[in-house]
Amino acid sequence: MEDMMDRIRICDLFVRCILGINENERRKKQDVVINLTIYTDLHKAGQSDGIADTVDYRALKKRIFTMAENSQYFLVEALAEAVAGLCLEQQGVRQVDVSVEKPHALRFARSVAVDITRKH
Repeated sequence: MEDMMDRIRICDLFVRCILGINENERRKKQDVVINLTIYTDLHKAGQSDGIADTVDYRALKKRIFTMAENSQYFLVEALAEAVAGLCLEQQGVRQVDVSVEKPHALRFARSVAVDITRKH
């Protein structure tokens, strides 16, 4: 039987980046929304109340924000994959669900989102 995993969620992280295949999408940064569910074991952190015993999600947020803001991906899928990779590099992260949403990517649609799950 697989261990139960605890979750840390980062909700609605707004970044601005170059993202898209059309010429006009390559000229200026656009809004992108990132949501994460990070699977880890939080038992020790809950007992110790110490930052060293948990995923430093503040540091992770900064890494994701910096990477995304400086990226120039053509596909939402590629940005999602890069975000997942950064999460899995973080100590204690066993699995991550990543959602990258690009508002107004399609005419008559509020947004387009890509959801992926990656694990060690």
